Order: sequence, then C-alpha cells, then structure tokens
Amino acid sequence: MAQIKKKFCMLGAFGVGKTSLVAQFVHSIFSEKYMTTVGVKLDRKDVCIEGRDVCLMIWDLHGEDEFMSVKDSYLRGSSAMLFVSDGTRPETVRAALDIRRRTREAFPVPALSLVNKNDLTDEWRVAGADLDVLEREGLDPRTTSAKTGENVEGAFRELARRTLA
Repeated sequence: MAQIKKKFCMLGAFGVGKTSLVAQFVHSIFSEKYMTTVGVKLDRKDVCIEGRDVCLMIWDLHGEDEFMSVKDSYLRGSSAMLFVSDGTRPETVRAALDIRRRTREAFPVPALSLVNKNDLTDEWRVAGADLDVLEREGLDPRTTSAKTGENVEGAFRELARRTLA
C-alpha cells in the first residue's frame, strides 16, 4: 500500500515553542537556544497510524505578531493545523485563537491546540478558563512540554489519526 502524505502547519505567536515541539517530535531533541524561524522550516516524520504508513510533512511557520501574519499560500494544501501557545504567556492563547478564527473558513481541516511549556510550573499563567475557550473553538487543547516531550508525540499522532478519518 502506498504511503499517505499529510501536511501539518504549526501556527502561533513568536517564541511559543513551535520549532522546539517539532524538534522533539521528529528528532527527540530539545535545545535551550532560541532560534527564530524566518518564513517556513520543513521537517518530516514517517509514522504508522492504525496500520497505515503516513508521511507527516510539518511546516513550522514563522511566529505571528501585530506586524506580521502567516501567508495563506503557506497554508494551502494543509491536512491539519496545530495552534501553539505558551503556558507562561496568556496573550499567546489569544493570538492562537485569533489565527484560528482567521483561517477556519478558508482551511477547514482538523486542528489541535498545544499549550506548551507545562514544565515551567512556577511560571505557568494560562488558566482553566483559557483552555475552556480553546475547547469551545474546537481545538481540543493539550498541555505539552517540548523540553520533556510530555504529550508531544501523542498530540501529533492524534491529529494524524483525525486526518485519516
């Protein structure tokens, strides 16, 4: 049987850990060095989901702020989207929600929200109410840690499973 290819787009504000989540998922590594993504960085990982070979092409898109937003051309052909926020910065949850609302109609694909940096328990600022809003938006939020790997593999695999449904 031929391998299935799926394009995943990582979206969120600057510095939320999109690149680190991809590095943890694809290579099982974490680096303390902050590297700003310029444009898009592509990675791939082959996985087996429910007995099917799936090639995940992961598009790690530059972070959004008030001066720069993701180009729709990067999102074309997406199979799924991961909206990433930083658990130590509640404003990044609002940024992820804003990106989701702007992309939902043009790109009606399965999506998850990853609230990253759950290893920073003393600095965690995202409240249960924030997670509730993400849930109401259909983003099935998962708290993750790119540093420890907690919930990273499971989130990517769950989203891959949803693209095959």
